[in-house]
Amino acid sequence: MFKVLLSFLLCSVAAFASGGSATSEIPDLTMTWIGFASLIIFVIGYYFVAAEEKYEIDKAKPALFIGTFIFILIALYYAINDLDMDLVHVQAQHLILEIAEIFFFLFVAMTYIESLIHMNVFDKLKYNLVTKGYSYRKLFWVTGFIAFFLSPIADNLTTALILSTVLITIEKKRKDFLVPGAINIVVAANAGGAWSPFGDITTLMAWTAGKGVFTDFLYLFPAAIGGYLITAFLLSKFVPTEKPEFDASKEEVPVMAEGAKVVMGLGVFTIFCAVMSHQVLHLPAMWGMMFGLSLLKVYSYGLNRRHGKEHFNIFHSMAKIENNTLMFFFGILAAVGGLYFIGWLALASHVYSPDVLGPTWSNIGVGFLSAIVDNVPVMSAVLKANPQMGLDQWMLVTLTAGVGGSLISFGSAAGVGVMGKLHGIYTFNSHMKYAWTILIGYIVSISIWYIQYEVLQISHYGS
Repeated sequence: MFKVLLSFLLCSVAAFASGGSATSEIPDLTMTWIGFASLIIFVIGYYFVAAEEKYEIDKAKPALFIGTFIFILIALYYAINDLDMDLVHVQAQHLILEIAEIFFFLFVAMTYIESLIHMNVFDKLKYNLVTKGYSYRKLFWVTGFIAFFLSPIADNLTTALILSTVLITIEKKRKDFLVPGAINIVVAANAGGAWSPFGDITTLMAWTAGKGVFTDFLYLFPAAIGGYLITAFLLSKFVPTEKPEFDASKEEVPVMAEGAKVVMGLGVFTIFCAVMSHQVLHLPAMWGMMFGLSLLKVYSYGLNRRHGKEHFNIFHSMAKIENNTLMFFFGILAAVGGLYFIGWLALASHVYSPDVLGPTWSNIGVGFLSAIVDNVPVMSAVLKANPQMGLDQWMLVTLTAGVGGSLISFGSAAGVGVMGKLHGIYTFNSHMKYAWTILIGYIVSISIWYIQYEVLQISHYGS
């Protein structure tokens, strides 16, 4: 549901282009000293994010610095040059709204995950998987398929967080299993979300913009699963074939805490509330998430009344949340918002124009750009540019913008979430070691799209 939440960013981003007379007068600062300075700061900051393992610096630190510093410099530029400071204020308000919605959405999702960990739900799942005698390689495939088919219902971030937690409980040390397994989950979650209007921000943005009806996006399933299967097949060759060391006779069978099944049910209902909040009630998706958190708090009160205060303390779950992941998102969204305000992302949309590269190559390039920057502003720029394209090309850019984030570890919400869960194990460098397998899968996805839409013309409106 993280992707559903991000759809609300459309309202904020649209304001950059058409939100009234104030935003229509925003000056283009790309070719000024503040424009170049901000771009350089962004690139340097991203370097330290990528080199997290080399410098032993948490990725949230450089991200938070560049996000806050860029906007401070923009405000100083406006003040020095006697420009309209109200523009800065309005854009900052929009940015705060975006970040707050994402922050609270993630906060609730992570609270539920930590609560389920506390109640031994994932230990039970791990025990059930391992006691079946599955090898590392079979566990690799099982977690991947679960991620692919869970992501369209939930979202890529929540799916990746849940399954990476399962992964680290199965094995805590063997990187030859954990790294390919983590990449597999990220790729599967992103690919799975690409063919559902609710599974990925790119599909939701295109759907709400009227670029296709609900069923049109379901036709992306062959391209999504085809590319994933190729990547997973190549990755599986690096996964050990032996079974995890596990003696069931010496291990205590995990018992889920009283009320765990209800908490799982509340988690599903919370996701439902997030969808309904956005789709039906026209509230931000985080509103439904926060309502779900309130239900969890009420239920925890009842559990404490029946089983004692130490049975389940929701504030202990909150205390274990990966705050560095939240701070990373704050910094990156602030930095991207600053670059958008200056005009760099609008410039990128001109580069994307079909008059330059043509629709197919431009849309393929969107996938690579979304991995480096972020698929939200990139897809927004494409939609605002609104090039004259048919359904086939709109489905292609939806696919590439959604799946392309897998090419770099921090290129998608799923990748960032897994980096937080497998800190020091799943890193930028470990991801790039196997990035060629993802690139091959990306090419296969595009090839399947081409055969389906251009050769066979199989689509909702196709013959």
